[in-house]
Amino acid sequence: MNNTNKVWKILHSKYLIKRPWLTARLDKLELPDGRIVPEYYVLEYPDWVNVIAITKNGLFVMERQYRHAAGCTCFELPCGVMEEGETPLEAAKRELAEETGYGGGEWKELMVLSANPSSMTNRTHSFLAIDVEKISEQHLDPTEELSVHLLTREEVLNLLRNNEMIQSLMVAPLLKYLAKEI
Repeated sequence: MNNTNKVWKILHSKYLIKRPWLTARLDKLELPDGRIVPEYYVLEYPDWVNVIAITKNGLFVMERQYRHAAGCTCFELPCGVMEEGETPLEAAKRELAEETGYGGGEWKELMVLSANPSSMTNRTHSFLAIDVEKISEQHLDPTEELSVHLLTREEVLNLLRNNEMIQSLMVAPLLKYLAKEI
């Protein structure tokens, strides 16, 4: 296996749109073998975080909310965008507390993923928080409307079995965590 990192050279780059929640860039590239790619589109996003939060009683802290692009109300892990200057762990703790009112416990980073490394710049940092407890009320953003659900391990497995969780960046860390539990 050749592990050489063959970086593509950016010959020209321009922004097509640059908004807080949508930034699209058009690059003209030169490949390592000299070929030119005249149009390569890149979506720039800030890094994201999500949390598998489990209470002292062994219940998973989950959310259910409407996702407009998918047109459905979905079960999800607590999640959100990292704010400028935050570490992934700080962002994960903040998002869990803001969205669910849960916090505390023991934390560790479980994995780092990319939604689509061919066209998206950001990564998702997935955390595991064990022995969390209710510490406050929710502090939702103006456009957030979500309900918090405490689910058993079997109920979470059933969500996965029945395709009731569709966000791949949440399913992957859950499967990794649950596989270690087997």
